[in-house]
Amino acid sequence: MVLLEAAAIWQQLIQQLQQTSWLEWFGFISTIACIYLAAKENIWNWPISILSIVISAILYFESHLFGDFALQFYFLFTAFYGWWFWLKKKKENEKPIVRIKSQDWMMIVGIVALLTLVLGYLLDKYTPTNVPYEDGFCTAVSLVAQIMLTRKILENWILWIIVDICYVPLLIYKNLNVYAILYAVLVVIAVKGYLDWRKTYRGQKRGEHYKTN
Repeated sequence: MVLLEAAAIWQQLIQQLQQTSWLEWFGFISTIACIYLAAKENIWNWPISILSIVISAILYFESHLFGDFALQFYFLFTAFYGWWFWLKKKKENEKPIVRIKSQDWMMIVGIVALLTLVLGYLLDKYTPTNVPYEDGFCTAVSLVAQIMLTRKILENWILWIIVDICYVPLLIYKNLNVYAILYAVLVVIAVKGYLDWRKTYRGQKRGEHYKTN
């Protein structure tokens, strides 16, 4: 019985994947590429990110995920800003990774909570979405994580891990199954990004220590 149920679920997933639009597949590939390049501190993550943002905006609008649709405009702005900021630091031969202090987490949690309530209320009142606060939470965390990424703050990856995990069931519920798989993959990439950036940060600190001694 269990095997039959598993086979039925698998067959349903295959059918859904076969019905997936080329746009969703293109968004899948470009998003993985830009996050992977960001984890590697490669500046090309930003132009590829711009492409994936445009695709995501179309898909989220069609799925009535209006908070995430609006979020793409913010992502678009920060993608151009991040591209400029990383390019500027590259020319200055300086792109250090930085960390936030423990007390900064209280501010981050407060900002995310406030944004979730405001966005959830607005989405519930002014859009036909049936997941206003879930959408609002994912949007709020993404807003904060993105600006931290542009400034090369190590802990941006922690927020991306959290929000990517939350996106998986939300996207399954909205029948964006390829994007649900995408965000499951992004969890793994975000973990790798955090570990790689932490290693680089520790190397920076050792280098600073040697310079001062």
